[in-house]
Amino acid sequence: MFIQFHKEGAKIILGATIAAVAVIFLADMFINIFWLQKAVQLFTLFMLIMILQFFRNPTRIVAINDNHIIAPVDGKVVVIEEVFEPEYFNDKRIMVSIFMSPINVHVTRYALNGLVKYSKYHPGKYLVAWHPKASEENERTTVVVENKVFGEILYRQIAGALAKRIVNYAKEGMQVVQGTDAGFIKFGSRVDLYLPVGTEVNVKLNQKAVGGKTIIAIKN
Repeated sequence: MFIQFHKEGAKIILGATIAAVAVIFLADMFINIFWLQKAVQLFTLFMLIMILQFFRNPTRIVAINDNHIIAPVDGKVVVIEEVFEPEYFNDKRIMVSIFMSPINVHVTRYALNGLVKYSKYHPGKYLVAWHPKASEENERTTVVVENKVFGEILYRQIAGALAKRIVNYAKEGMQVVQGTDAGFIKFGSRVDLYLPVGTEVNVKLNQKAVGGKTIIAIKN
């Protein structure tokens, strides 16, 4: 089966492939101890495979529905709680947080159809993604999409300890389509969704979420 890779990984994949080929050939030429030579080559190949799997971008057929908010990323649901959102709403919201491990697909997808009302990048720290203050102190982007059924929904891409660049394609004034590519977080992270209080949440803590597939919330 053909594996697709995200465009944000093109330069890294090319560089990693060239470096891996060079290391494997150099190890063959200059390391005379057989077990050490093979260990270096296998480790190099393993690291290349890890980079390739990190940037994979599987095709997802999305059942577009304005009454559903879908998972923006792959990962595990680690938080479902009512919190105060201070940046945009300045009131209480239900936060659903999805943590991505290094083996998850790291493509961010739009969770709903609508108009981008707000999009802002915040430089910051690189605390581990599950740290309580990560959503306020880490590098992050905040995006608000206005949907005709749910109203304004905020999502926040948050860098983790390994993440060194967040890519966000959302621009204010854009009309976006549920399930399409909204960005990428390189090496680590989590995404938080902020929903209106009273929203019917359709997932549970520790549930595995699949970006573009898992229904996070429903409006009947």
